[in-house]
This record gives sequence, C-alpha cells and structure tokens, in this order.
Amino acid sequence: METSLYKPVKKFLESLGFDVKGEIGGCDVVALRDGAPSALIICELKLSFNLELVLQGVDRTAACDEVWLAVRASLRGRGREADPRVKKLCRLCGFGLLSVFSSGRVEVLVEPVKWTPRHDAKRKSLLADEHRRRRGDPTAGGSTRAPIMTAYRQQALVCAAAMAGAPRRPRDLKPSAPDAPKILLHNVYGWFERVERGLYGLTDAGRKALVQWNVE
Repeated sequence: METSLYKPVKKFLESLGFDVKGEIGGCDVVALRDGAPSALIICELKLSFNLELVLQGVDRTAACDEVWLAVRASLRGRGREADPRVKKLCRLCGFGLLSVFSSGRVEVLVEPVKWTPRHDAKRKSLLADEHRRRRGDPTAGGSTRAPIMTAYRQQALVCAAAMAGAPRRPRDLKPSAPDAPKILLHNVYGWFERVERGLYGLTDAGRKALVQWNVE
C-alpha cells in the first residue's frame, strides 16, 4: 500500500524543516514551512513509477512551490525509477523523485529543479539529413521488429540492383547512388565483393536482399 511510504517520506521532509501532514485536498502528502518566504511541497506516493503518478504531479504543480514523486525502491534497483528516461522526464517537469526503501531510508534520485536540456544540433542535423536523403516514405512509423528502410539501405539496394547482371564500378553507380563508393568499400551488409581493383560484384547475400526487399 502507498501508506507504507508515508512515514519515511514524512520523516525525510521533516528533516528539511517542514511540517508534514497526509491527505489534504486530495494530495497524499502536504509539507508546509512557515517563514519568509513560506514554502509548500506536495508529494504523491506510488508503489511504482507510472503515468498516473506523473499526471498527478502535473495537476499539483500550480498549487505548490515544489512537487515530489515518491516510489517504493525496487528490488536490485531495476525498477522504472532507475531508468534514465524517467529521471529526465522528472527534470523536464521540475519534479523531485524519491526512492523509498523497506528499511525506511529515502534516497533522492532527482532534485525538484526545472531543467532545460541543451539543444543537440548534431542530432537534429542527422535527423534532417536522413529525412532529406530517404526516398519516399518506405517505413511506417511505429515499426519495431522489421528492418528499417534507411536512406543508406535504399542506396545499397540501388547499387545491388544495378549489379545484378554484371559487376560495376563505383563511378558508374554514383549518378543513381551518390554514396556508392563508400557503400561498396565498407560493405556493411555483406552484399558486395571486389572482383578486381575498382570493380565490384554481387554476393549471394546481395541477391537474397533484392528478393527480400522486392527490388527488381
């Protein structure tokens, strides 16, 4: 029961100088510290980290100075609260995150400080480049089990299709596959083999790929 988390969390917040009481206005824990300025904390309790806990935190944000989320510490530290994405979510929302152990120990996993992630210009550039280079829209969003038809794979298949009849030189393939020299050199999928210097042929794996991807 969530009530098993209450006493450890109450003791933790009291150690910070707050007067703590449970179940006020639909909130699991309300902690008040009088003074100049005064501070009010709302803490929501759940046995495990889930969407409902996050939604409760979002709902409480406007009514307090800080929101804390407290969850029961999972065995061996493999619960959702240990997931870096969960911690990142709490930071984005400005929530504090507490892990409560059966011994009564409370560990602060995330401080309740609003966090703005740094803009990842390199990642944005890679996404935009892949979007521009990919021909059409070959893979439905949400696909997880099937191989993704990337721009690289598309060009590799163009090379393979052109070599199905006879070996080809990279420069002959560049008009339809600009990255052909790199694709043949690195041979990521094992579809190509060097017949002689500057001349490449198709392997059995490459022929199977043409069938698999229905390329003529």
